[in-house]
Amino acid sequence: MTFTVRRAVTTRAGGESQAPYDSFNLADHVGDDPVAVAANRARLARDLGMEPDRVVWMEQVHSRTVAVVDGPVSEPVPVTDALVTTQDSLALAVLTADCVPVLLSDDEAGVIAAVHAGRVGARIGIVPAVLDAMSELGARVDRIGAFLGPAASGDQYEVPPEMQADVEKHLPGSACRTRKGTTGLDLREGIRRQLLDAGVSAVATDPRCTIEDRSLFSHRRGAPTGRIASVIWMDASGRKAVG
Repeated sequence: MTFTVRRAVTTRAGGESQAPYDSFNLADHVGDDPVAVAANRARLARDLGMEPDRVVWMEQVHSRTVAVVDGPVSEPVPVTDALVTTQDSLALAVLTADCVPVLLSDDEAGVIAAVHAGRVGARIGIVPAVLDAMSELGARVDRIGAFLGPAASGDQYEVPPEMQADVEKHLPGSACRTRKGTTGLDLREGIRRQLLDAGVSAVATDPRCTIEDRSLFSHRRGAPTGRIASVIWMDASGRKAVG
């Protein structure tokens, strides 16, 4: 049996939030009007063809904590930075505004995950922790495909040399030079290498830089600001037998 896995990434456009969160902010922790955030989340659910409680959110804290969810929830899953499920028509959402959203799936096993991989989380191993959790639910790493969403690019993500060296030690491949020639981090490249070294079958990357692309939110470009969502789900209507 195989599963039709779907993914979506939002932009700033089309929501209810006022500046500086204008307009499709989906985060409820950045100071935006809760009524506007609720309206934006309801619109996202409608666009996905789901009830609002079937979109699962996280209380993201830059940890390596992984939560397995098996049904709708009424509140964001507390203190976690990755969600894993085997359930159809349950959308897993990760909020970002420079950090790397990672969407993972083993389409054959029917196991999906959404991961918030910022500098801290990527450094301490959130991605390997998610691969382990997916494997415990029946996924095989060599069947897992990955999608890395919009994030701060190595061209723009300036950090002190000491920070760059520390992250590179734990996430090889992330050290780079920015467009200015300064020390920088390319977290997507480090995560891509980490995934491939772990045996993941394929890694696709959205090339957009959140710092450069003003259709996206960027904390480094200007805080306070909103958050986009990267979402993954399995479409029950798309399930079909193979072989």
